[in-house]
Amino acid sequence: MRRDESGAVTAEAAVALPVLVLIATALAWFIAVGVSQARAEDAAREAVRSLARGDDVAVGESLGRRIAPVGAKFDIKRDADLVTVKVTALVSSPGGILGFLPGHEVHAEATGASEPAS
Repeated sequence: MRRDESGAVTAEAAVALPVLVLIATALAWFIAVGVSQARAEDAAREAVRSLARGDDVAVGESLGRRIAPVGAKFDIKRDADLVTVKVTALVSSPGGILGFLPGHEVHAEATGASEPAS
């Protein structure tokens, strides 16, 4: 006697499809974390570049905020000859079935030499 295997592919797809969606969501979140890290680094560099030229702190931070991830925090330190900007931002979890994952905090720091005043 031969067993009827009709519907076996449907059952396998019903099990595999949610796993593939979960993997795709996790990969998209990892990409979002990477993009946020790059944006934080670019924002820190842009702010340092502006401040090293002698721009006001508000101007430098404003330029950095244009690039930084939403909700980023800036820590600006200006010494006699160095400017350091640290940018911190939280990338929230992807939500849904992956909602149990905590958010990930990205950090970036840039330092530059202050240009002499002319």
